[in-house]
Amino acid sequence: MRLAGKTAIITGGANGIGLAACGRFAEEEATVIMADYDEATGKRHEKEFRANGLDVTFVKLDVTDRESVSQMVETALQPHGKIDILINNAGILADATLVKMDPVDFKRVLDVNLTGVFNCTQEVVPHMIQNGFGKIINTSSVSGVYGNYGQTNYAATKAAVIGMTKTWAKELGKNGINVNAVAPGFTSTAMVQQMPEKVLDQMKSKVALRRLGMPEDIANAYLFLASSESDYVHGHVLHVDGGIMM
Repeated sequence: MRLAGKTAIITGGANGIGLAACGRFAEEEATVIMADYDEATGKRHEKEFRANGLDVTFVKLDVTDRESVSQMVETALQPHGKIDILINNAGILADATLVKMDPVDFKRVLDVNLTGVFNCTQEVVPHMIQNGFGKIINTSSVSGVYGNYGQTNYAATKAAVIGMTKTWAKELGKNGINVNAVAPGFTSTAMVQQMPEKVLDQMKSKVALRRLGMPEDIANAYLFLASSESDYVHGHVLHVDGGIMM
């Protein structure tokens, strides 16, 4: 198995892409910490995974709260005394055009999508340095690469995540830590599935493969970057978007 003996933290792990990643990593025999603010959903999925013999533990996490992040890290260290993989997957949306965007919503998205990534990584990295090994995967977006209408706050955070990824790659490579990012395109999560059929058709028409991505498509990209197969991939932004912009 590709992740046997590894401990992985996956933030935003109770829903969508994060949930798919938790299942995929556990199937590859990782010890998985499913970290999410949604406690009820997270605990329900933890029971389901454990009933199927998968090593997944839910931890309630607010990525904007350093004490919450620190407690999550301590829980992750308990099984094996190390953290091998960090997937900074947690993120939120609060879309509006520039002239209509509420400054409160602007800051809230930055707090979760950007500061949250910084908080989790800064808490985890000292343990990876001590161990001489680590895989950090940050979730960006095609919106962070190309911009997107009505997503000033979201696109700004996802562009900044790319900048942090490349900076941390320069800083941490000497410590045996790979740092990469994944930039998903339109992905069929519960939120997207609630959109009108006409909007979904418009989204699909922009994709070369003429379909939305599935959470498993992104989870598989995370798995590649977390596995030994990507040991010489570093400071890279992997687009998983079906060819939305070529």
